Amino acid sequence: QLQASGGGLVQAGDSLRLSCAASGGIFSSWTMGWFRQAPGKEREFVARINGSGFRRYYADSVKGRFTISKDNAKKAVYLQMNSLKPEDTAVYYCAADINGRSFDVFGLGTLVTVSS
Repeated sequence: QLQASGGGLVQAGDSLRLSCAASGGIFSSWTMGWFRQAPGKEREFVARINGSGFRRYYADSVKGRFTISKDNAKKAVYLQMNSLKPEDTAVYYCAADINGRSFDVFGLGTLVTVSS
C-alpha cells in the first residue's frame, strides 16, 4: 500500500514537498519512484531512487529542480520540488518496484497545480 500526500495549489517559482508512506513488505529493498500525469497526457516518469537511497535518476524535465529521497526507517519516500513551473501541473503518483523488474505497485495520486 502506498499513499501520497502533500499536493496543492502553488504559484510558479514556489516549492512543494510530496511524501509517500508505504506499508507492508521489505521497503528497504524496493526501488521507489515518482510519476505524474498531466490533464490529457499519459503518465510519465519523474524520478526514482534505489533501495539504499544512494542512486537517483531524474527525467530531464525536472533535473536540477526536483530531489527524490528515501527514509527506510520511516518507510517513506519524498519528492522535493523547487522552482515549480505551470507545466509541472499534474497528479503525482509514487510507485514501488517490488518484483525487481519494473514499477508494479502504484499508490493513489496527489494533485499539484502550479499557477502562472
